[in-house]
Amino acid sequence: MERDTLNLYACLLREYLLELGMGETWAAILNVTVNAIIIAVLATFLDILCRKVIVQLFKAFSDKTTTSFDNFLVKSNFPRFIAHFIPLGIVWYLIPSIFQDFPYVESGMHKIAQLYLVLLCILVFRSILRTTNNFLRHSKEKYSDKPLESYSQVLMIFAWSVGVFLLVNILTDFSLKSLTTLGAFSAVLLLIFKDTILGFVASIQVSVNDIVRIGDWITFSKFGADGYVTEINLATFRVQNFDNTFTTIPTYSLISDSFQNWRGMQESEGRRIKRSIFIKQNTIKFLTEEEIENLKKIQLIAPYIEHREKDVNKYNRLTEADRSLSINGRNQTNLGIFRKYADAFLHENPAINKDQFLMVRHLAPTDKGIPIEIFCFSYDKTWENYEHIQADIFDHLIAAVPYFGLEIFESPTGKDLAKISLNS
Repeated sequence: MERDTLNLYACLLREYLLELGMGETWAAILNVTVNAIIIAVLATFLDILCRKVIVQLFKAFSDKTTTSFDNFLVKSNFPRFIAHFIPLGIVWYLIPSIFQDFPYVESGMHKIAQLYLVLLCILVFRSILRTTNNFLRHSKEKYSDKPLESYSQVLMIFAWSVGVFLLVNILTDFSLKSLTTLGAFSAVLLLIFKDTILGFVASIQVSVNDIVRIGDWITFSKFGADGYVTEINLATFRVQNFDNTFTTIPTYSLISDSFQNWRGMQESEGRRIKRSIFIKQNTIKFLTEEEIENLKKIQLIAPYIEHREKDVNKYNRLTEADRSLSINGRNQTNLGIFRKYADAFLHENPAINKDQFLMVRHLAPTDKGIPIEIFCFSYDKTWENYEHIQADIFDHLIAAVPYFGLEIFESPTGKDLAKISLNS
Protein backbone atom coordinates (compact mmCIF):
# COMPACT_ATOMS: atom_id res chain seq x y z
CA MET A 1 0.00 0.00 0.00
CA GLU A 2 1.41 3.42 -0.96
CA ARG A 3 2.24 5.90 1.77
CA ASP A 4 -0.27 8.56 0.56
CA THR A 5 -3.11 6.07 0.50
CA LEU A 6 -2.15 4.79 3.95
CA ASN A 7 -2.07 8.35 5.32
CA LEU A 8 -5.53 8.92 3.88
CA TYR A 9 -7.00 5.87 5.63
CA ALA A 10 -5.31 6.86 8.89
CA CYS A 11 -7.11 10.22 8.83
CA LEU A 12 -10.62 8.97 8.01
CA LEU A 13 -11.84 9.13 11.63
CA ARG A 14 -10.40 12.61 12.10
CA GLU A 15 -12.16 13.90 8.97
CA TYR A 16 -15.40 12.31 10.07
CA LEU A 17 -15.19 13.89 13.53
CA LEU A 18 -14.43 17.28 11.99
CA GLU A 19 -17.56 16.98 9.86
CA LEU A 20 -19.54 16.33 13.05
CA GLY A 21 -18.25 19.63 14.44
CA MET A 22 -15.57 18.38 16.86
CA GLY A 23 -12.54 20.59 17.44
CA GLU A 24 -9.47 19.87 15.31
CA THR A 25 -7.20 19.08 18.30
CA TRP A 26 -9.60 16.64 19.93
CA ALA A 27 -10.43 15.07 16.58
CA ALA A 28 -6.72 14.45 15.95
CA ILE A 29 -6.17 13.04 19.48
CA LEU A 30 -9.17 10.71 19.23
CA ASN A 31 -8.14 9.66 15.73
CA VAL A 32 -4.57 8.75 16.73
CA THR A 33 -5.78 6.98 19.90
CA VAL A 34 -8.22 4.75 18.01
CA ASN A 35 -5.65 4.02 15.30
CA ALA A 36 -3.03 3.14 17.92
CA ILE A 37 -5.45 0.75 19.66
CA ILE A 38 -6.38 -0.90 16.35
CA ILE A 39 -2.72 -1.33 15.39
CA ALA A 40 -1.82 -2.67 18.87
CA VAL A 41 -4.61 -5.28 18.69
CA LEU A 42 -3.66 -6.15 15.12
CA ALA A 43 0.03 -6.46 16.00
CA THR A 44 -0.75 -8.66 19.04
CA PHE A 45 -3.00 -10.93 16.99
CA LEU A 46 -0.44 -11.08 14.18
CA ASP A 47 2.35 -11.81 16.67
CA ILE A 48 0.43 -14.76 18.14
CA LEU A 49 -0.45 -16.08 14.69
CA CYS A 50 3.09 -15.75 13.32
CA ARG A 51 4.54 -17.34 16.43
CA LYS A 52 2.30 -20.39 16.19
CA VAL A 53 2.78 -20.80 12.45
CA ILE A 54 6.56 -20.32 12.44
CA VAL A 55 7.08 -22.55 15.50
CA GLN A 56 5.00 -25.35 13.93
CA LEU A 57 6.85 -24.98 10.62
CA PHE A 58 10.19 -25.22 12.43
CA LYS A 59 9.05 -28.29 14.36
CA ALA A 60 7.80 -29.98 11.22
CA PHE A 61 11.06 -29.17 9.43
CA SER A 62 13.23 -30.39 12.32
CA ASP A 63 11.29 -33.68 12.52
CA LYS A 64 12.05 -34.40 8.86
CA THR A 65 15.75 -33.57 8.96
CA THR A 66 18.46 -35.91 10.24
CA THR A 67 20.58 -33.23 11.91
CA SER A 68 19.84 -32.14 15.47
CA PHE A 69 20.86 -28.49 15.07
CA ASP A 70 17.33 -27.40 14.10
CA ASN A 71 15.92 -29.34 17.06
CA PHE A 72 18.11 -27.31 19.38
CA LEU A 73 16.94 -24.13 17.59
CA VAL A 74 13.37 -24.98 18.52
CA LYS A 75 14.32 -25.71 22.13
CA SER A 76 16.13 -22.38 22.45
CA ASN A 77 12.99 -20.46 21.29
CA PHE A 78 14.65 -19.24 18.10
CA PRO A 79 11.40 -19.52 16.04
CA ARG A 80 9.49 -17.49 18.66
CA PHE A 81 11.98 -14.65 18.50
CA ILE A 82 12.00 -14.66 14.70
CA ALA A 83 8.20 -14.45 14.67
CA HIS A 84 8.34 -11.12 16.55
CA PHE A 85 10.09 -9.43 13.61
CA ILE A 86 7.01 -9.58 11.36
CA PRO A 87 4.60 -7.55 13.55
CA LEU A 88 7.47 -5.23 14.48
CA GLY A 89 8.13 -4.52 10.80
CA ILE A 90 4.45 -3.80 10.17
CA VAL A 91 4.18 -1.48 13.18
CA TRP A 92 7.40 0.26 12.15
CA TYR A 93 5.95 0.91 8.70
CA LEU A 94 2.63 2.20 10.09
CA ILE A 95 4.03 4.58 12.73
CA PRO A 96 4.56 7.59 10.35
CA SER A 97 0.98 7.34 9.10
CA ILE A 98 -0.65 6.79 12.50
CA PHE A 99 1.20 9.63 14.27
CA GLN A 100 1.49 12.05 11.34
CA ASP A 101 -0.30 14.77 13.30
CA PHE A 102 2.05 14.38 16.30
CA PRO A 103 5.73 14.45 15.16
CA TYR A 104 7.12 14.20 18.71
CA VAL A 105 5.01 11.16 19.47
CA GLU A 106 6.06 9.67 16.14
CA SER A 107 9.72 10.19 17.05
CA GLY A 108 9.18 8.59 20.47
CA MET A 109 7.41 5.58 18.99
CA HIS A 110 10.24 5.13 16.50
CA LYS A 111 12.70 5.10 19.38
CA ILE A 112 10.64 2.50 21.23
CA ALA A 113 10.53 0.35 18.08
CA GLN A 114 14.30 0.71 17.66
CA LEU A 115 14.91 -0.24 21.30
CA TYR A 116 12.72 -3.31 20.86
CA LEU A 117 14.58 -4.22 17.66
CA VAL A 118 17.96 -4.05 19.43
CA LEU A 119 16.74 -6.20 22.32
CA LEU A 120 15.16 -8.68 19.91
CA CYS A 121 18.42 -8.99 17.96
CA ILE A 122 20.28 -9.72 21.21
CA LEU A 123 17.74 -12.40 22.14
CA VAL A 124 18.07 -14.01 18.70
CA PHE A 125 21.85 -13.95 19.00
CA ARG A 126 21.63 -15.54 22.46
CA SER A 127 19.33 -18.22 21.10
CA ILE A 128 21.80 -19.03 18.31
CA LEU A 129 24.66 -19.23 20.84
CA ARG A 130 22.70 -21.59 23.07
CA THR A 131 21.77 -23.72 20.10
CA THR A 132 25.37 -23.93 18.92
CA ASN A 133 26.55 -24.70 22.45
CA ASN A 134 23.99 -27.50 22.97
CA PHE A 135 24.58 -28.91 19.49
CA LEU A 136 28.35 -29.15 19.96
CA ARG A 137 28.00 -30.45 23.51
CA HIS A 138 25.55 -33.26 22.69
CA SER A 139 26.30 -34.06 19.05
CA LYS A 140 30.07 -33.67 18.78
CA GLU A 141 31.96 -35.87 21.21
CA LYS A 142 35.19 -33.90 20.93
CA TYR A 143 33.43 -30.81 22.34
CA SER A 144 31.61 -32.59 25.18
CA ASP A 145 34.29 -31.76 27.76
CA LYS A 146 35.26 -28.29 26.49
CA PRO A 147 34.32 -25.04 28.34
CA LEU A 148 31.91 -23.87 25.63
CA GLU A 149 29.87 -21.83 28.11
CA SER A 150 32.86 -19.54 28.65
CA TYR A 151 33.03 -18.58 24.99
CA SER A 152 29.25 -18.18 24.80
CA GLN A 153 29.31 -15.84 27.79
CA VAL A 154 32.11 -13.76 26.27
CA LEU A 155 30.15 -13.37 23.03
CA MET A 156 27.03 -12.45 25.01
CA ILE A 157 28.97 -9.81 26.94
CA PHE A 158 30.16 -8.41 23.63
CA ALA A 159 26.61 -8.47 22.26
CA TRP A 160 25.21 -6.70 25.32
CA SER A 161 28.03 -4.14 25.16
CA VAL A 162 27.13 -3.33 21.56
CA GLY A 163 23.47 -3.32 22.54
CA VAL A 164 24.11 -0.84 25.35
CA PHE A 165 25.98 1.42 22.93
CA LEU A 166 23.04 1.34 20.54
CA LEU A 167 20.42 1.81 23.26
CA VAL A 168 22.25 4.86 24.65
CA ASN A 169 22.59 6.27 21.17
CA ILE A 170 18.88 5.75 20.43
CA LEU A 171 17.68 7.27 23.71
CA THR A 172 20.02 10.27 23.87
CA ASP A 173 21.23 10.76 20.28
CA PHE A 174 24.67 10.79 21.90
CA SER A 175 27.48 10.20 19.42
CA LEU A 176 29.64 7.19 20.18
CA LYS A 177 32.21 8.02 17.54
CA SER A 178 34.46 9.98 19.84
CA LEU A 179 37.67 8.10 20.58
CA THR A 180 37.87 9.81 23.98
CA THR A 181 34.40 8.61 24.87
CA LEU A 182 35.16 5.10 23.69
CA GLY A 183 38.42 5.07 25.62
CA ALA A 184 36.76 6.18 28.85
CA PHE A 185 33.95 3.70 28.38
CA SER A 186 36.47 0.93 27.70
CA ALA A 187 38.31 1.75 30.92
CA VAL A 188 35.04 1.49 32.84
CA LEU A 189 34.27 -1.83 31.16
CA LEU A 190 37.73 -3.17 32.03
CA LEU A 191 37.19 -2.22 35.66
CA ILE A 192 33.68 -3.71 35.84
CA PHE A 193 34.50 -6.89 33.97
CA LYS A 194 37.95 -7.50 35.44
CA ASP A 195 37.04 -10.95 36.78
CA THR A 196 35.22 -11.76 33.56
CA ILE A 197 38.25 -10.89 31.46
CA LEU A 198 40.51 -12.94 33.73
CA GLY A 199 38.08 -15.83 33.46
CA PHE A 200 38.00 -15.53 29.68
CA VAL A 201 41.80 -15.61 29.43
CA ALA A 202 41.85 -18.57 31.81
CA SER A 203 39.19 -20.39 29.77
CA ILE A 204 41.26 -20.01 26.61
CA GLN A 205 44.40 -21.31 28.33
CA VAL A 206 42.48 -24.17 29.93
CA SER A 207 41.03 -25.16 26.57
CA VAL A 208 44.19 -24.72 24.48
CA ASN A 209 46.46 -26.45 27.01
CA ASP A 210 43.82 -29.06 27.88
CA ILE A 211 44.32 -28.42 31.61
CA VAL A 212 40.84 -29.40 32.76
CA ARG A 213 37.87 -30.98 31.05
CA ILE A 214 34.31 -31.41 32.18
CA GLY A 215 34.17 -34.80 33.88
CA ASP A 216 37.74 -34.66 35.20
CA TRP A 217 38.35 -35.65 38.81
CA ILE A 218 40.36 -32.87 40.46
CA THR A 219 41.58 -32.15 43.98
CA PHE A 220 41.79 -28.44 44.80
CA SER A 221 42.96 -28.27 48.42
CA LYS A 222 42.88 -24.48 48.61
CA PHE A 223 39.12 -24.45 48.05
CA GLY A 224 38.35 -27.79 49.68
CA ALA A 225 37.26 -29.33 46.38
CA ASP A 226 37.64 -33.03 45.68
CA GLY A 227 35.40 -34.43 42.97
CA TYR A 228 34.32 -34.16 39.35
CA VAL A 229 34.18 -30.97 37.29
CA THR A 230 30.56 -30.54 36.19
CA GLU A 231 30.64 -27.08 34.65
CA ILE A 232 33.17 -24.54 33.38
CA ASN A 233 31.86 -21.00 32.91
CA LEU A 234 33.44 -17.67 32.18
CA ALA A 235 33.80 -16.55 35.79
CA THR A 236 33.62 -19.82 37.74
CA PHE A 237 33.77 -23.56 37.40
CA ARG A 238 31.84 -26.06 39.48
CA VAL A 239 33.05 -29.23 41.21
CA GLN A 240 30.73 -31.87 42.61
CA ASN A 241 32.53 -33.34 45.61
CA PHE A 242 32.27 -36.98 46.60
CA ASP A 243 29.95 -36.05 49.48
CA ASN A 244 27.57 -34.65 46.82
CA THR A 245 28.24 -31.04 47.83
CA PHE A 246 29.27 -28.48 45.22
CA THR A 247 32.26 -26.15 45.28
CA THR A 248 32.34 -23.08 43.04
CA ILE A 249 35.84 -21.82 42.22
CA PRO A 250 37.01 -18.81 40.14
CA THR A 251 38.03 -19.96 36.67
CA TYR A 252 41.29 -18.02 36.70
CA SER A 253 42.37 -20.11 39.73
CA LEU A 254 42.98 -22.96 37.28
CA ILE A 255 46.01 -21.12 35.96
CA SER A 256 46.99 -19.08 39.04
CA ASP A 257 46.88 -21.84 41.70
CA SER A 258 48.06 -25.43 41.95
CA PHE A 259 45.62 -28.32 41.89
CA GLN A 260 45.67 -32.05 41.18
CA ASN A 261 43.99 -33.53 38.10
CA TRP A 262 43.46 -37.29 38.22
CA ARG A 263 42.77 -37.66 34.50
CA GLY A 264 46.24 -39.08 33.87
CA MET A 265 45.52 -41.87 36.33
CA GLN A 266 42.11 -42.55 34.78
CA GLU A 267 43.61 -42.77 31.29
CA SER A 268 46.61 -44.86 32.37
CA GLU A 269 46.88 -48.64 32.67
CA GLY A 270 46.54 -48.68 36.45
CA ARG A 271 45.96 -46.79 39.66
CA ARG A 272 48.80 -46.42 42.12
CA ILE A 273 48.89 -48.11 45.50
CA LYS A 274 51.43 -46.47 47.82
CA ARG A 275 51.19 -47.32 51.49
CA SER A 276 53.54 -48.43 54.28
CA ILE A 277 53.57 -50.92 57.12
CA PHE A 278 55.64 -49.80 60.15
CA ILE A 279 57.75 -52.60 61.61
CA LYS A 280 59.15 -52.46 65.14
CA GLN A 281 62.91 -52.18 64.86
CA ASN A 282 63.65 -54.36 67.89
CA THR A 283 61.92 -57.34 66.24
CA ILE A 284 64.31 -57.41 63.27
CA LYS A 285 66.95 -60.13 63.61
CA PHE A 286 69.22 -62.63 61.86
CA LEU A 287 67.54 -65.99 61.27
CA THR A 288 68.82 -69.26 62.68
CA GLU A 289 68.91 -72.44 60.59
CA GLU A 290 65.87 -73.72 62.45
CA GLU A 291 63.92 -70.54 61.70
CA ILE A 292 64.96 -70.67 58.06
CA GLU A 293 63.75 -74.27 57.78
CA ASN A 294 60.46 -73.24 59.31
CA LEU A 295 60.03 -70.35 56.82
CA LYS A 296 60.63 -72.77 53.91
CA LYS A 297 57.13 -74.05 54.61
CA ILE A 298 55.77 -70.81 53.13
CA GLN A 299 55.33 -72.00 49.56
CA LEU A 300 55.43 -68.57 47.94
CA ILE A 301 59.02 -67.88 49.00
CA ALA A 302 60.43 -71.36 49.55
CA PRO A 303 62.40 -71.32 46.23
CA TYR A 304 63.83 -67.90 47.08
CA ILE A 305 64.94 -68.99 50.60
CA GLU A 306 66.64 -72.10 49.24
CA HIS A 307 68.44 -70.19 46.51
CA ARG A 308 69.46 -67.47 48.92
CA GLU A 309 70.63 -70.02 51.48
CA LYS A 310 72.98 -71.62 48.95
CA ASP A 311 74.50 -68.24 48.07
CA VAL A 312 74.94 -67.32 51.74
CA ASN A 313 76.59 -70.67 52.65
CA LYS A 314 78.88 -70.53 49.64
CA TYR A 315 80.03 -67.02 50.54
CA ASN A 316 80.58 -67.92 54.18
CA ARG A 317 82.69 -70.96 53.23
CA LEU A 318 84.84 -68.92 50.87
CA THR A 319 85.42 -66.22 53.46
CA GLU A 320 85.77 -68.75 56.32
CA ALA A 321 83.32 -66.73 58.38
CA ASP A 322 83.12 -67.53 62.07
CA ARG A 323 79.53 -68.77 62.37
CA SER A 324 79.64 -68.86 66.16
CA LEU A 325 78.33 -65.31 65.90
CA SER A 326 75.48 -64.59 63.50
CA ILE A 327 76.87 -61.18 62.67
CA ASN A 328 79.84 -62.73 60.88
CA GLY A 329 79.54 -63.36 57.16
CA ARG A 330 76.27 -63.19 55.39
CA ASN A 331 72.91 -63.95 56.96
CA GLN A 332 69.25 -63.81 56.12
CA THR A 333 67.01 -61.54 58.17
CA ASN A 334 63.33 -61.94 58.92
CA LEU A 335 62.62 -58.47 57.51
CA GLY A 336 64.47 -59.23 54.28
CA ILE A 337 62.48 -62.43 53.74
CA PHE A 338 59.25 -60.60 54.61
CA ARG A 339 60.03 -57.99 51.95
CA LYS A 340 60.59 -60.74 49.43
CA TYR A 341 57.35 -62.40 50.50
CA ALA A 342 55.42 -59.13 50.01
CA ASP A 343 57.02 -58.71 46.57
CA ALA A 344 56.14 -62.28 45.57
CA PHE A 345 52.60 -61.85 46.90
CA LEU A 346 52.09 -58.75 44.71
CA HIS A 347 53.44 -60.55 41.64
CA GLU A 348 51.01 -63.40 42.24
CA ASN A 349 48.03 -61.06 42.77
CA PRO A 350 45.88 -60.96 39.58
CA ALA A 351 44.54 -57.50 40.48
CA ILE A 352 48.02 -55.93 40.20
CA ASN A 353 49.32 -54.69 36.86
CA LYS A 354 52.75 -56.31 36.43
CA ASP A 355 53.57 -54.10 33.43
CA GLN A 356 53.54 -51.04 35.68
CA PHE A 357 56.17 -50.20 38.27
CA LEU A 358 56.12 -52.63 41.24
CA MET A 359 58.35 -52.39 44.28
CA VAL A 360 58.54 -53.22 48.00
CA ARG A 361 61.11 -51.00 49.70
CA HIS A 362 62.56 -49.72 52.98
CA LEU A 363 62.07 -46.11 53.89
CA ALA A 364 64.14 -44.18 56.39
CA PRO A 365 63.64 -45.35 59.99
CA THR A 366 61.27 -43.22 62.04
CA ASP A 367 60.22 -43.02 65.68
CA LYS A 368 57.36 -45.33 64.72
CA GLY A 369 59.59 -48.04 63.28
CA ILE A 370 60.85 -48.93 59.82
CA PRO A 371 58.34 -48.22 57.04
CA ILE A 372 58.02 -51.04 54.48
CA GLU A 373 56.36 -49.34 51.55
CA ILE A 374 54.23 -51.11 48.95
CA PHE A 375 54.38 -49.37 45.59
CA CYS A 376 52.37 -50.87 42.72
CA PHE A 377 49.40 -50.28 40.40
CA SER A 378 46.01 -51.98 40.33
CA TYR A 379 44.27 -52.81 37.06
CA ASP A 380 40.92 -51.59 38.31
CA LYS A 381 40.83 -47.79 38.68
CA THR A 382 37.26 -47.51 39.97
CA TRP A 383 37.49 -45.96 43.42
CA GLU A 384 35.44 -48.56 45.27
CA ASN A 385 37.16 -51.55 43.63
CA TYR A 386 40.56 -49.92 44.06
CA GLU A 387 40.00 -49.53 47.81
CA HIS A 388 38.93 -53.19 48.09
CA ILE A 389 42.07 -54.34 46.27
CA GLN A 390 44.30 -52.18 48.47
CA ALA A 391 42.55 -53.37 51.64
CA ASP A 392 42.88 -57.05 50.63
CA ILE A 393 46.62 -56.62 50.08
CA PHE A 394 47.28 -55.01 53.43
CA ASP A 395 44.88 -57.29 55.30
CA HIS A 396 47.00 -60.21 54.15
CA LEU A 397 50.39 -58.61 54.73
CA ILE A 398 49.49 -57.38 58.22
CA ALA A 399 48.25 -60.85 59.12
CA ALA A 400 51.44 -62.36 57.64
CA VAL A 401 53.88 -60.21 59.66
CA PRO A 402 53.89 -62.44 62.82
CA TYR A 403 54.91 -65.51 60.76
CA PHE A 404 58.28 -63.83 60.22
CA GLY A 405 58.86 -63.02 63.89
CA LEU A 406 58.09 -59.35 63.29
CA GLU A 407 55.73 -56.94 65.00
CA ILE A 408 53.86 -53.92 63.67
CA PHE A 409 54.29 -50.65 65.54
CA GLU A 410 51.22 -49.33 67.32
CA SER A 411 51.03 -46.43 69.72
CA PRO A 412 50.24 -47.62 73.28
CA THR A 413 46.63 -47.39 74.38
CA GLY A 414 45.25 -46.64 77.82
CA LYS A 415 45.17 -50.36 78.66
CA ASP A 416 48.82 -50.77 77.71
CA LEU A 417 49.82 -47.89 79.95
CA ALA A 418 47.70 -49.31 82.78
CA LYS A 419 49.46 -52.69 82.48
CA ILE A 420 52.86 -51.03 82.62
CA SER A 421 51.80 -49.09 85.68
CA LEU A 422 50.59 -52.25 87.43
CA ASN A 423 53.72 -54.22 86.58
CA SER A 424 55.93 -51.48 87.88
